[in-house]
Amino acid sequence: MALFKVEISRSAQKEIRKIQPPHRKRVVSAILKLVKEPRPAECQKIRTFDNSYRIRVGDYRVVYIVHDDEKVLTIIKVGHRRDVYRNIS
Repeated sequence: MALFKVEISRSAQKEIRKIQPPHRKRVVSAILKLVKEPRPAECQKIRTFDNSYRIRVGDYRVVYIVHDDEKVLTIIKVGHRRDVYRNIS
């Protein structure tokens, strides 16, 4: 099994820094688990974008794109469930 490289967009990095420390630790841990399995059983496909998925981490969501041919996973959005889907581009 090949490991995926994780890239985190600049905006997602800012969003992660804004999360309170106990929640941030859980979010970062969930992101690191994606290295081994980019499509875990609990992930959901985002229908409006190709190869885009989300995982739920408590009240937070991590939205990411999987590039299978390059073995790269790009985190594009991290945020509270009520805010995460606003302005996804």
